Amino acid sequence: MSARSYDKESATALELAEWASQRIVRGRPTAVTTKAHDADLVTETDREIERHVRAVIEARFPDHAVVGEEYGGEPADGGGPTWYVDPVDGTTNYASGLPWCSFSLALADGAGPVVGVVADPFRNEVFSATRGGPATCNGVPLRCRDVSSLAGEVVVTEWASYRPWPGMDVMLERLSAQHCTTRIMGSSALSLVSVAAGRAAAGVIGEFHPIDVLAAVFIAARAGAVVRAEDGGATLFPATGGIAVAAPGVATAMWNAWVPATAARSC
Repeated sequence: MSARSYDKESATALELAEWASQRIVRGRPTAVTTKAHDADLVTETDREIERHVRAVIEARFPDHAVVGEEYGGEPADGGGPTWYVDPVDGTTNYASGLPWCSFSLALADGAGPVVGVVADPFRNEVFSATRGGPATCNGVPLRCRDVSSLAGEVVVTEWASYRPWPGMDVMLERLSAQHCTTRIMGSSALSLVSVAAGRAAAGVIGEFHPIDVLAAVFIAARAGAVVRAEDGGATLFPATGGIAVAAPGVATAMWNAWVPATAARSC
């Protein structure tokens, strides 16, 4: 996609986020099944939302690819436009009646993310960003926290499905030694946009998957967060490993706490 405005794509993403939010808050799902293992839950809501997203994108952008949590897919060849959708990020929370889950949708091309939206249905918030534009929540510009120390701050992270990721315990210990509090809330996308909104100083996800967190990482970056992959590179779309987003004033301290996690993975 050449340099241009992305008004149509952004409007579509926001429209889909509003629709998904309304569907999610309609009520706790009654049909819950599993996929890869007993802790990998899926509901009829997950599937219904993804089908709707795919139908709308196919109708409006027939040359775009879609990769989704429930129905898979492959990125477009040659860096062509590809949408990544997680209809309910935090399905376990949703299925259990815990009001902390999200809808995540990102569009990327060969140059990286183009559009990102993350909707928090139970707080009626929609976080969004476009290439070259600001990060916003319900249209209000966002900026990550202006802090210079992790002491007294919150860092968000998430399990690898239902288990700690390799090195997670080391990172938590290093953060606690700095009097930094960590939170594991159950939705990777919502956790990372919390950094964009200034509600957390930093966030680390042990393994990057664009379906789950590309939109949130993009929004955090547009809100001023420093983004790093496991190898220390500044990228919004790492090929392997995890990803961290942090307010600029604590980016180095966060990296130093996270480095043992990458070492532990290779042991």
